[in-house]
Amino acid sequence: MGTGKSCVGRLLAEKTNFSFIDTDIIIENDNQMSIPEMFTKFGEPYFRTKEKKAIKKAAAQCNAVISTGGGVPMDIENMKILRETGVIICLCASVDTIIQRTKNRNNRPLLAKEKNKITALLNKRRPAYNNADFIIDTNDLSPWQIVCEIMLFLKRGKN
Repeated sequence: MGTGKSCVGRLLAEKTNFSFIDTDIIIENDNQMSIPEMFTKFGEPYFRTKEKKAIKKAAAQCNAVISTGGGVPMDIENMKILRETGVIICLCASVDTIIQRTKNRNNRPLLAKEKNKITALLNKRRPAYNNADFIIDTNDLSPWQIVCEIMLFLKRGKN
């Protein structure tokens, strides 16, 4: 949420000649409903079930950069599925940066604009985020700089 996953993911896919997959788009397309609408009508457990199906669908694709929602790493099975065929990269940002980047969006069901709620959510998720193969702080980097950092990490991993 507000760390640059979609923007950076698209650029990384372009740079690597991979396809770009956003699991939130899969969820919305497959269910013909927006994510905020799902949360409102059916609640978070319903959404998480749909999210797991989207993760399986995305992970089955070859040569793809997959952008997931911020809650995906909280589910061990999601992480196992993604790690089987890929590398997990976590983009992180400060609470202030997240607020700045998301202040004009209304499509974040679990992201209240209140700093303490965002901090609590990040603190809850941090242990799961720390299980990523590579973590990059996006606060002061442009999307292309982030892509370059990821490319360096991937290159080092192959050598």
